[in-house]
Amino acid sequence: MHTTQQAIDFASNDYLGLARSEELYDLIRQTTATQSHVNGAGGSRLLTGHTTCAQSTEEMLAMIFKSDTTLIFNSGYAANQGVLSSIPQKGDTILYDELAHACIRDGARLSLAQRFSFRHNNLDDLEQKLKGAAGNVFIAVESVYSMDGDICPLKDLIPLAEKYHAIVILDEAHSTGVFGTGGAGLAVALGLEDRVPIRIYTFGKAMGVHGACVAGSGVLRDYLINFARTFIYTTALAPHSITAIKCAFEFLASHSDLQNTLASRVAFFTASADKHSIHRIKSQTQIQGVVVPGNQSVKKLANSLAMAGMDVRPILPPTVAHGSERVRICLHCYNSEKEISELVEALSNIGR
Repeated sequence: MHTTQQAIDFASNDYLGLARSEELYDLIRQTTATQSHVNGAGGSRLLTGHTTCAQSTEEMLAMIFKSDTTLIFNSGYAANQGVLSSIPQKGDTILYDELAHACIRDGARLSLAQRFSFRHNNLDDLEQKLKGAAGNVFIAVESVYSMDGDICPLKDLIPLAEKYHAIVILDEAHSTGVFGTGGAGLAVALGLEDRVPIRIYTFGKAMGVHGACVAGSGVLRDYLINFARTFIYTTALAPHSITAIKCAFEFLASHSDLQNTLASRVAFFTASADKHSIHRIKSQTQIQGVVVPGNQSVKKLANSLAMAGMDVRPILPPTVAHGSERVRICLHCYNSEKEISELVEALSNIGR
């Protein structure tokens, strides 16, 4: 699908506009100018890639995410894969939501543990799976699901996990920056951080930079340093990338209005879409979806929106199941109410 630079962005994961922020760009540039002029890490963290900047940034992130420690990975994909491939052992069980991201599935495949999916956000189905689970049990879920935009029922899932002595692994990719004070994510926003032993945060979406981290105990950090292959056997993030992570969170701390603006844009879209009877997936987050079954039908809708100057992407199998093809709408704090109204009007007219 062809779009132009002038198209209104309803496709990117830049929810808070930090990836395009000139203020943040200047802050990163000014900060890196005062540091040693090194372009790359030169090796893994276990060789030459560990720096005082990485250590201080991890300490800052631990304070934001209200965890004992954090460990920076090169991406959310690497973090999830590293956690799930190294911690569950032979004889253990991984239970993952059927809509979990590919990196969670891939990490589970690399583990020697047995793995089973449970129906999306269905705690009854999860409990049935928990009753038959062997060994140490791990439940892998996401705070906000990337294609449906709905939220994990953490308040009910955690007591269920505790009942069966299962360990929750929470991917906060699409809630990082969006929810919680300072962008601390859903678990912190709900006051449940002490009951989620393993949390993964991604910085390439709402935070506008790159990288990720795993938040948890000191034992968890030490274990991952020694056994997570996606941490051990890869070149560490460049100093510039580490600095960018630090600057992004410092910037958000003084611009909390961005989170409030995004929330108001989401509320405006959902109210407008419901008023116009748009058949959207019921989501109250920045990720919205309008299901249009069939590859050709959803491509036609996306192209029609592109012709109207709106960048909205079609999502096709195998990313989503056959019959649930949709246009995925990402809302941002920089989308004006006028632009959102135009999108809703276009969706309404196309559906007639």
